[in-house]
Amino acid sequence: MPDAQQWGTARLLSAAARLVEQRWEEELRALGLTFPAVVALDALVAAGPVTQDELATIMRAQPQTLGPLLLRLELRGCINRRRRRTSRHNQTVSITATGTALLQEAHALERGILEGVTQDVDALRDELRAIISEAAQRPTSGGGLNER
Repeated sequence: MPDAQQWGTARLLSAAARLVEQRWEEELRALGLTFPAVVALDALVAAGPVTQDELATIMRAQPQTLGPLLLRLELRGCINRRRRRTSRHNQTVSITATGTALLQEAHALERGILEGVTQDVDALRDELRAIISEAAQRPTSGGGLNER
């Protein structure tokens, strides 16, 4: 690997994110999940039963792109989709006990990836949330994240 000592903060964040995500994707494959599947299941735990359109909004995705993902999750028994009485085109999506159990396993795998990398994963998460929050509030033109 190239000498990361010379890299700027943004490049370090980007490289770390890619490497962790790649490793997590490998681990998730063993569970039959993908990163987008975990994001969808997390959203369903947080929001409860929602329509596909609402889930897409929560995930910042296009509703039509969720169709294949939701089908795979439904076939695995991770979610239920039920037609709403008010609209036969819009279904309510909810997580199942199987989906909740797989999500818990996925989160355990994620924690395991960072074991030995940092002493305080919670502090790292707090810092990353602060960076995201700050970066999201800044205008996109002119200036970037300050080097730390």
